[in-house]
Amino acid sequence: MPIPETCDGFADWLARQALWPAVIVAAVLAAAPLAALAGAVAPNSWPAAAVAIVATVSGLAVLALSALIRFDAALFHLMASYDEETAGGAAVDDALARMRLKPKPDRVRSLSERMGGARRLVFRQRLALAVFAIAVAAAPLAFQP
Repeated sequence: MPIPETCDGFADWLARQALWPAVIVAAVLAAAPLAALAGAVAPNSWPAAAVAIVATVSGLAVLALSALIRFDAALFHLMASYDEETAGGAAVDDALARMRLKPKPDRVRSLSERMGGARRLVFRQRLALAVFAIAVAAAPLAFQP
C-alpha cells in the first residue's frame, strides 16, 4: 500500500482512538461532582479519598494521552502529504524540532517504527482507562457510610 494511504488510514484510526476514551472520561469526571452533590457524599474515609484520587489522576492521564495520540494523528497526516516515507518522516522530524518538542534525530525513523510508538501510546491510554474504570466501579463501595 502506498505511503499516503497507509499514513492517512493510520492517522484516522489514531484520531478515533484519541476521541472515544476522552469523551467517556470527560463525561464521568464532569458528572462526578453532580453525583456527589445529589447523594450528599463526601470522602470521609481514606479508601474513599484514595479511590477519588486514583480516578481523578487516571482520568487526567487518559485525557493527556488522548491529546498526545491526537497530535500523533496530525503528524501522520503530515507524513501522508508526502509520496515517500523518508521525505514524510523528515518533515515530521523537522516540524518537531522547530516546535522544540524533540531534537532532530540522526536518522529518519521508518513508518513502522513511528506506528509502533503511536500504538504504545494507545496501549498506555488503555491502561490508564482500565485503572480509571476500576476506580469508578469501586467508588460506590468506598463511599458507603
